[in-house]
Amino acid sequence: MQKVIEGFLKFQKDVFPERTQLFKQLAQSQSPKVLFVTCSDSRVVPELFTQQEPGDLFVIRNAGNIVPSYGPEPGGVSATVEYAVAVLKVTDIVICGHSNCGAMSAISSCQNMDQLPAVAHWLRYSDCAKAIVEAQSHATQHEKADALVRQNVIAQLANIQTHPSVAVALAQHRLNLHGWVYDIENGVIDALDGASKTFVPLSENRQVVAT
Repeated sequence: MQKVIEGFLKFQKDVFPERTQLFKQLAQSQSPKVLFVTCSDSRVVPELFTQQEPGDLFVIRNAGNIVPSYGPEPGGVSATVEYAVAVLKVTDIVICGHSNCGAMSAISSCQNMDQLPAVAHWLRYSDCAKAIVEAQSHATQHEKADALVRQNVIAQLANIQTHPSVAVALAQHRLNLHGWVYDIENGVIDALDGASKTFVPLSENRQVVAT
């Protein structure tokens, strides 16, 4: 914890004074254009690997970068999606999985989670992706987990389209959906090409969208 405190003191002393104007503006309002849904994994820092400033991304982080389908008892993720789309009027939503995801590894290996009932319940929102991957053949467990990371991004893109605010924005052609997989070790991103239904290098396909 001391390291965290020291980091804040460094920010307060060295960083904040140089960005005073930015923070004055942010103190009054925010206008992010992108809702970024990604994993809680400490190795995944979207503002870092997209090089965005404070105020640029509206971020949801949870285990497995999951967006539950809209239901009669919407939770925190649903409320955040609704606020981002209906109030902040974001123009793009990114659902970003990542390599070596613990949540997806646990699902793909059928890990016993009896001692983690809340986690087990939460990961049921990836059942669709799990079913698809289980129906396929994979040479290794690593390949299976990697395939699940990608199928889970596709599944969550389907889930988020059940949210009324998202459905309306898509119908009005004022919202684009993106599915990304971030490779931690190599620092690259593969993006879902909605036309071909395959993941392609984002660096070579900058305009690709999932919808």
